[in-house]
Amino acid sequence: AGAEAGGEGGEGQIVSISFEVFGKVQGVFFRKHTKMQADRLGLKGFVFNTRQATVKGQVEGRREKVAAMEEWLRTQGSPKSRIDRLVITSRSSSSSLSFSSFDVRK
Repeated sequence: AGAEAGGEGGEGQIVSISFEVFGKVQGVFFRKHTKMQADRLGLKGFVFNTRQATVKGQVEGRREKVAAMEEWLRTQGSPKSRIDRLVITSRSSSSSLSFSSFDVRK
């Protein structure tokens, strides 16, 4: 089935990352801003607060968009947040999306 996939360099490839952000990332609208950024980039997945005062989530979409989101999570975040570090806990690729939207989970 992959024979007609021309020279597009993995155009149809969906990349997924699971992440955890450490720092001052709760009570600073981090999840809301993460959703806004994900929607802007056309990414799917979810984000939630943990009991350990971190934020975890999963993001999936086109490789370059996921890379842009990863950079945003590492360096930007919400205006009042302070990101100490971003840990990518898993990385995978697939030919289809697992999620239909990007959601903030409680």
